[in-house]
Amino acid sequence: MQREPLFNVPSVIVASLVVLALIHGVRTLLLSEDQDIWLLLYFAFIPARYDSTAVLGGLLPGGIGADVWTFVTYSLLHGSWMHLGVNAVWLLAFGSAVARRFGATRFLAFFAVTAAAGAAMHLLTNSGSQAPMIGASASISGAMAAAMRFAFQRGGPLGALRGGDDAAFRVPALPLRRVLSDARVLAFLAVWFGINILFGLGSQSITGGDEIVAWQAHIGGFLAGLLLFSWFDPKPARPPFINDGPTFH
Repeated sequence: MQREPLFNVPSVIVASLVVLALIHGVRTLLLSEDQDIWLLLYFAFIPARYDSTAVLGGLLPGGIGADVWTFVTYSLLHGSWMHLGVNAVWLLAFGSAVARRFGATRFLAFFAVTAAAGAAMHLLTNSGSQAPMIGASASISGAMAAAMRFAFQRGGPLGALRGGDDAAFRVPALPLRRVLSDARVLAFLAVWFGINILFGLGSQSITGGDEIVAWQAHIGGFLAGLLLFSWFDPKPARPPFINDGPTFH
């Protein structure tokens, strides 16, 4: 009898977690405080970078390149090992499901796009802020939204009639127009948005530290994952034998 491995984690998720851990390890163990500040100024997302009226507007390092790459690179940085650990748990849970469906290349593109969407939402709601935003939560929120499109389907990972192994992650996705009519999806949405709104109103950190949750970025990543899912979802292969009725030649 063939047994499923205890930890069936896609290699792209393992590699992502290793990269995130290595980056934070270098920051905390090898860089001086001044060097770490320099790294944050170059790679964290800082809304003041895009506001010419702000104190730091036009003075942050990196130039036009940083104006572009920080929309994604901020997601590779974390405020503490606790921050990284919490994000790692959620990335394992939801990123693994999405990566198994999308494949490595599509998943990495999805991660970047949802990170950028989170940064854009943060910029719209925090214009001129000088506080650096870091963390992979926007992309993880996008993975949560993407998983909703297929995880609750019949035969899906969370469906009542779960399919076998990889087949469960390749069931037909729930059409966007039906997302808001599924009671399970609605319950998930209510809990998820409720938690983020509470964090926003209370200015509390999910890690229990002093960091403030950039909940608007979470919402930006989530909406991008929900609405742009079909951009990344591979088209399901047509079964070789389907009885569609008589065919005349």
